[in-house]
Amino acid sequence: MSDRKVRVRFAPSPTGPLHIGGVRTALYNYLFAKKQGGDFILRIEDTDQGRYVQGAEQYIIETLKWVGIEPNEGVGFGDGPFAPYRQSERKETYRQYAEQLVRSGHAYYAFDTTEELETLRKKLEAAKAPVTAYGSAVRMEMKNSLTISAEEVEKKLKAGEQYVVRIKIPENEEVKVQDLIRGEVVFSTSLMDDKVLFKSDGMPTYHLANVADDYNMQITHVIRGEEWLSSAPLHVLLYRYLGWENNMPQFAHLPLLLKPDGNGKLSKRDGDKLGFPVFPLEFKDPKTGEISSGYREKGYLPEAVINIIAFLGWNPGTEQEIYSLEELVQAFSLEHVHKAGAKFNFEKAKWFNEHYIKAASDERLANHILPLAKEKFGVTDLEFLKKVCALLKDRVSFVNDIVLANAFVFVAPVNYSADALKKLGAVNSAALSQLAAFINFISDFSAANIETSLKQFAETQQLKLGDLMKFTRISIVGDLSGPAVPDLMVLLGKEEIGKRINALLAHIKRQ
Repeated sequence: MSDRKVRVRFAPSPTGPLHIGGVRTALYNYLFAKKQGGDFILRIEDTDQGRYVQGAEQYIIETLKWVGIEPNEGVGFGDGPFAPYRQSERKETYRQYAEQLVRSGHAYYAFDTTEELETLRKKLEAAKAPVTAYGSAVRMEMKNSLTISAEEVEKKLKAGEQYVVRIKIPENEEVKVQDLIRGEVVFSTSLMDDKVLFKSDGMPTYHLANVADDYNMQITHVIRGEEWLSSAPLHVLLYRYLGWENNMPQFAHLPLLLKPDGNGKLSKRDGDKLGFPVFPLEFKDPKTGEISSGYREKGYLPEAVINIIAFLGWNPGTEQEIYSLEELVQAFSLEHVHKAGAKFNFEKAKWFNEHYIKAASDERLANHILPLAKEKFGVTDLEFLKKVCALLKDRVSFVNDIVLANAFVFVAPVNYSADALKKLGAVNSAALSQLAAFINFISDFSAANIETSLKQFAETQQLKLGDLMKFTRISIVGDLSGPAVPDLMVLLGKEEIGKRINALLAHIKRQ
C-alpha cells in the first residue's frame, strides 16, 4: 500500500442538492490527496436511478468549482485513465463480479417477491429479531438459489424472472475494520443482513459498485462520512471474497455534522429554522419547485466556506483559525480529525465570512454585487460600486448585505425613522436651509475637509455640531446608523447630498 500513489475519490449520488457535509468530505479528500502528492477524483454514483434528480450532477460539479477544490479527473473535470466516472456508464462491468461471487459461494440469486419480503419483515419485527432483514437466520426459508435446485435457478434466469444477487454473510464471525480516525472497529456478522449487490435490470447496488470502482480506479484511501461506517464490514468482506484484500483501501470515517445544539444531524430544516443555509449553492427542485438556499447566494465567499467546513471535525492543534486553501493542504492530517460529531456554529461561520469580506478587493466585491445592484436599483456603474464596497465591507457579514442592508446608498430614503427624528428634536430650519448651498461650495470635497467645513457651518449658524451631524445623517440614511457622514457625502456627491438635505427639511415642515 505504501508504494502506491495516493488516490482518493469523492463519490456523491445525484439525488438532490449537495449537503455542506458532503462538501466537507470532498474538501478532506482534496486536502489529503494534495498533501500526499496524489490524485483527487470525482465519481458520480448514480446506480439508484429511481432517486436521480435532474440537475443534481451539474450542481455537484458547479459546487466543487465554486469552492475551488477541483478534481484531477472525473465527471465534469476531464477523463483520466479510469474513465468513465459515472457508474451508470460502467453498468456492464459489475455483472461479472456478481456472478463471480455466486460461483464462489459468497453470494446467491434470490427470487422473492416484494410481498414475500414485506411478510418476512413483519414476521421478524413481530418476533423482535436482532436483524429484521433478509439474512442468515431466514435465508434457508426463502426462494433463492440456496433452497431451490440449480436447474430451477437456470430456468428462472432464462425466463427473465426478476431476481437480485445477495451477499451470503457468514454466521457468527467478527469483521475487523481498521479506521484511520477511529482505530480498529469490530463488527459481528450476526447483526448483518444479506445485502442486495445486483439486480436483474443489470444495475448494481451502491455496495458492489462502490467496491468494484474503488478497486478498478486504484483508490488507496476511502475518506467518507460516519454514516457509511456500518457498511464498512460488508465492503471488507467484498474485497476478501473478490480476491482483492491485498489492494483494499484504507478507511477513514469522518464525524457527523451536528445541529448547533449538538442534538442530531444538521438538516435543511435546521437551517431554515435558524436562518442559515446547509447547501453550498441555491437549488431548485425540478419536481416540486422548492428552493433550497445556498451559501453562495446568501453572500458567503468560497474561501470562507472552505475555512468554515475545514474546522467542522478537524483542528490543526494550534491557535491559528484563518487558513488559505494552500495552508490547509500543508496543515491537514487525518490524525487531527475528531471522532465525535462537530456542532455547526452559525456565529462562527459569519465571523469567518466577515474576515474574508474585509480582506477581499473592492473590485472583486463590486463584481459580486453588480447583478444584485442592477436587479434591485438599476445600478451598473462598477466604479461607484467599488467605492460602495470600500466604504461598507467592514460593516457587513454577507456580501449581499452591501446592497440589501444599505439601500440608502443607491436610493434616497422615502421614509425616516421616527425614533431618529425624535432624537433629533427641534430643528433650526432657517439655518439648515442654507446647508445644501454651503456644501455645494466646498471646493476640496474630501472627508477630512468636509468634516472641518461642517464644523465651521455649525459655528457660523450657531448650531450644535452633534445636531447638525444627526440631521445630515438622517437626511442621507433615513436613520442614525451607517458609516461616517463625511464618507457618505464623498461617496454620494454634492448634488445628491443637497437633494437629500432639502427632502428632509420638506418632510419636517410637513409634520
